[in-house]
Amino acid sequence: MRKAIDLCKHICTLVPLLPVVILASVPLALLGSWRPWYAAVGDLHLPVLGDPGVGQWLVIALVAYIVVDTVKGMVEDIRNGQVGVDLLAVVAILSTVAVHEYWASWAVTLMITSGEAIEAYAEAKAESSLTALMQAAPQTAHVVTLPGLDGHVHDSAAAHAAAAGEGGFRRVADAGSTGSAGSAAGPAASSPTASAADGDASAAVASVASGDVAAHYRTVPADQVDLGDVIVVLPGETVPVDGELLSGSATLDLSAINGEPMPREVFAGARVMSGAVNGATTLTMRATQKASDSQYQRIVQLVASAQESRPAVVRTADRLAVPFTILSLLIAGVAWMVAGTPLRFAQVLVLATPCPLLIAAPVAYIAGTGRLAKSGILIKTQDVLENLGRVTHVFFDKTGTLTVKQPQVVRVEMLPGSGTRLNEDHVLMMAGVVEGYSVHILSKGIEKAGREAMARLNGRFADGQRRCPERDFPGHGRDYPVVRDVREDAGKGVSGEVNGHLVRVGRLSFANANAAGFQPVSAGAASASVASTSPLSDHDVRTRFGMLAADEMASYVSVDGHLVARIVMRDVPRANARESLARLHELGVGTLTMLTGDKRASARVIADEVGIDEVHAELFPEDKVAAVRAATAGAAGAGAAAAGRAAGRRGRRPVTMMVGDGVNDAPVLAVADLGVAMTDGTSTAASESAQVVIMNDDIAAVPQAIAIARRTRRVMLEAVLLGLGLAVIGMVAAAFDLIPVVVGAFLQEAIDVVSILWALTALFDRD
Repeated sequence: MRKAIDLCKHICTLVPLLPVVILASVPLALLGSWRPWYAAVGDLHLPVLGDPGVGQWLVIALVAYIVVDTVKGMVEDIRNGQVGVDLLAVVAILSTVAVHEYWASWAVTLMITSGEAIEAYAEAKAESSLTALMQAAPQTAHVVTLPGLDGHVHDSAAAHAAAAGEGGFRRVADAGSTGSAGSAAGPAASSPTASAADGDASAAVASVASGDVAAHYRTVPADQVDLGDVIVVLPGETVPVDGELLSGSATLDLSAINGEPMPREVFAGARVMSGAVNGATTLTMRATQKASDSQYQRIVQLVASAQESRPAVVRTADRLAVPFTILSLLIAGVAWMVAGTPLRFAQVLVLATPCPLLIAAPVAYIAGTGRLAKSGILIKTQDVLENLGRVTHVFFDKTGTLTVKQPQVVRVEMLPGSGTRLNEDHVLMMAGVVEGYSVHILSKGIEKAGREAMARLNGRFADGQRRCPERDFPGHGRDYPVVRDVREDAGKGVSGEVNGHLVRVGRLSFANANAAGFQPVSAGAASASVASTSPLSDHDVRTRFGMLAADEMASYVSVDGHLVARIVMRDVPRANARESLARLHELGVGTLTMLTGDKRASARVIADEVGIDEVHAELFPEDKVAAVRAATAGAAGAGAAAAGRAAGRRGRRPVTMMVGDGVNDAPVLAVADLGVAMTDGTSTAASESAQVVIMNDDIAAVPQAIAIARRTRRVMLEAVLLGLGLAVIGMVAAAFDLIPVVVGAFLQEAIDVVSILWALTALFDRD
C-alpha cells in the first residue's frame, strides 16, 4: 500500500495537472448541469458551446488549457525539426466539446495528462541506470592547504611520495641502482621519505602520504581543482578528478566506472580515476586532470549525448504519425458523412491519438540505452543502438582484444643436464622479482607468475616442507624476498640480487653471460645451489631446450652465473573469447575477421583457438583501415561478399564493426560503421574515436550489445504496431457506432498504456 501511495505521489509530481483533471470529475458528476445564473440571465446559448453547467465549464477550461499547451508543444517540435503530430489529440478533444459530450472531453483530458505521466514515469524508469550514473558525478573536492604545499606538490616531492611501487613485489631498489643496500621489500618500504633539500614541501608530502591531513584542507567545487592540486578523499567518498596516488596504498571501488565487482588495491604512484569510490581509509592524491577532462565526466558526457540523440528509427516513427493522422481524419470524416451526425466524427477521433508513435518508440530506445549502460556498455548516440542490431561483419584486433593484454607464462623449462637443484617455482619467484622493475612488454606476465609461485612456495613452507632446495636459499618462507642491485639493460634483460643470489632474466645471450657481460668459455666453480656444467653456446642451449611453437616467446634465466631455465610465454586467448565469438555467429553475424600486425603463424594459432573466420596478419594501421573500408564497401573477400549479398537481399548494405583496445586501433575504429573500444575504465584514444565503449574490458559484451540492440528494435516495432493496430480496429468499430464516444476515450487510454508498457519490456534481460 505504501509503495502504491508513493508511486501516485511521484506520478502527480511529474505531471501536476493530472490530479486537477481527476478532481474535476467530482464537480462534473455533481454540478455538471447546475446553472446558478439561470434565474438572473436565463439560458446563455453560446455559439457551439450552448449553455454548459458549472461542472461542464470546468471541463471546458481544462480543455482550453490543454489545447493551448499542446499547440505550443507542436510549434516547438516543428522548430526543432521534429514533426508536430499532436493534431489528432487537439481535434479529438475539441470535437467532443463541440458535440457536448463533456464526459468524453474529460476522458480525453485524462488520457492526455495520464499519458504524459505514464511517459514521464516510463522514461524515468528506463533512464534509471543513466540518471543514477550522472547524479553520482563528483561535485566537490577537498584541496590540501598544508604549509609547503599550498595545494600543489613539487615534482621532486611527488617523486618521493611515489617511491613505493605498484604490484605484488613492493619495490625498494630503483631499476637503475648500482649499489643500494639490500632490504626486505615489505610494508615498511611503502612510507615515502624526502631529502632535506626539499624542505617544507617534503615534510608536507610525507604528512600527506601518511594520511595526516584531516584538518588541513578546504572544500571546493570539483570544477575548481587545478592541475597539481593535492586532494584528500575521505572514506566512502567519490574521487573527484583523475590523479596520481600519494598515499602508500588505497582500496578503490571501480564498479561505477567499469563494472568491476571487487575493490582494487592500488599503491603510491598509481593512477586514480574520478568516479572511483574510496575505501575505509583517507587517501591523498595529486590532480593530473581537470574535472571536465577526467574519466567520470567523459562517461557522463557519453551518457548525456546518448540521452539527447534521436535514432533514425524513432524519427521514422514520428514521420509515420503523419499518414496515420490523415488516415484517422479520413475514417472520421467518412463516418460523419455516412451517419450524418458530427458525434460519429468525435467517436472515431477519440480512438485515434498516436501515442504509440509519440511515446512507445522513444521509451523503448531509452530503455535499451539504459540496459546497455547497466551492462557496462556506453553508446555515444542512439543511432548506434539501431546500427548495432544490423551488424553483418565484425573485425577484431588480436592482442589485448581477443587475447589478454600481456603475454602470459605457460610453462617453465629447466635446462636439461644443468644439474640445478632449483625447481620451477624458485625460478619464477626470482625472475618475477627482478622483472617487477622492468618496463618490457614481457615483464608483467613474468611478474604475475612470480607472485603466484611465491604464494605456492610460502604455502609449502607453511605446511612444514624443509627439504632441498629450500634450505639452500636463505629467506625462503619470508613474506617478501630480499632484493638489491637491480638494473635493466634496455633490449637485453634485467638483473639483480634476490635472497643473496645473482639472477639474470632476458635474452639468451644476456642470461648466458657472466657478470661482466661475456659468454663463459670454461666451466665455472660449483655453487651451493647450482651444479657446475660445461659452458654451452647459444645454439647448444636452444638445441637442449627444443624449438618454440610459432606463437611462443621465451625469456632465459641464469642464477649465480649459470643458465638454469627458460620461461615460455605466449599470447593467451581470453577465457571467454571462443564462446563470445560463437554467440556472434548465433546472432547471425556473417563474418568474423582478425586484423593484426603480428606474424601470420602466431595469428593463425589464436584464430583457430577462438573461432575466427578470416585472418589478415602483418598489417600496419593503414592496412587495417584499408581492410575495413573495403568490407564496408562490400568487397573484402568471399566472406564479406556473402554477407553483403545477404544484406542486399534484405535491402541493406553490410554493416561493419571494429573491436579494438589500443591507441593504434583508433584510426580503424573511426573508419568502421561501428567502432567498439574495449577498456578497463581508462580513457584512451581508442575510446575517443569509437561509437561504443565497453567499460568492463569483457569481450562477451560485444555479442551482448548486439543482442540488446536487436531486442530493443524488435520491442519498439512491436509496441508501435500493437498500439496502431488496436487504434485502427477501434476507429473502424467506432465508425459503425459499435463503441460510444466515452467508452472510446477510455479504450484509447488502455491502448496507450499497453503500448508503453510493452515498450518498457526492453528493460528486461531476456537475451
